[in-house]
Amino acid sequence: MATVIAVANQKGGVGKTTTTANLGAALALRGRRVLLVDLDPQGNLTSAFGLEKNVQQTVAESLLDRRVPLPVLRVSNGLSEAPDCLAVVPATVELAATEAQLINKLGRELRLRDQLLALEDAYDYVMIDTPPSLGTLTINALVAATRVIIPTEARFFSLQGLQKLEESIEEILYLNPRLEVLGILLSKFDRRLKEERQVADYLRRRWHVSVFSTEVGTNSKILEAGSAGTSVFHYAGAEKAVETYLALADEVLTRA
Repeated sequence: MATVIAVANQKGGVGKTTTTANLGAALALRGRRVLLVDLDPQGNLTSAFGLEKNVQQTVAESLLDRRVPLPVLRVSNGLSEAPDCLAVVPATVELAATEAQLINKLGRELRLRDQLLALEDAYDYVMIDTPPSLGTLTINALVAATRVIIPTEARFFSLQGLQKLEESIEEILYLNPRLEVLGILLSKFDRRLKEERQVADYLRRRWHVSVFSTEVGTNSKILEAGSAGTSVFHYAGAEKAVETYLALADEVLTRA
């Protein structure tokens, strides 16, 4: 049965999509069968693997109609050691309209969970990229998941979003008592900045072992890889990022 991980934070720009794409590719390299679900109407996860031109059906149709299975597109993570281990459920901007339509649907918070049940034996890990809000889509992800990874910047204004998500998870437990925080990930971290070092120290004092030991530092190659429609494992010059995400994958495997 698959371990379902939601990658969530109500604040935007903290690296949710980047984390989902590259951690997913790293887990695939470690020999796990990985499904990535794009649940953000911006469709950035879909674009991160260059799939936007191949999309004929999206997650939107499957959320609105239980009879429509989730569309699964196989992708390459750029390494021959892990062929056919990585797949993506794509999204487009139409998902924004879907979220509004779900308001009137019975069991709207359970739609993604029920769809993933049909795929749970086909994958070891399912990772869900979420939009920067606690709307119906993010709630679907948190209800479907057993674990949540929270990427955050090491900035003081990011702490408020982290605390709000912690409160939201407490509410989600009413619908999904299995949900646990797998870890808080320091993303876009720049140790040269005093403020970021102070916030990182505070996070480790406040949330202790919940904060991953692995830190994703600022790295232009990570952004370039996403813009090029691939993971860091298939992008020249991203060797340092590759090491970081493999270390993160190993930490996730140990915790999960």
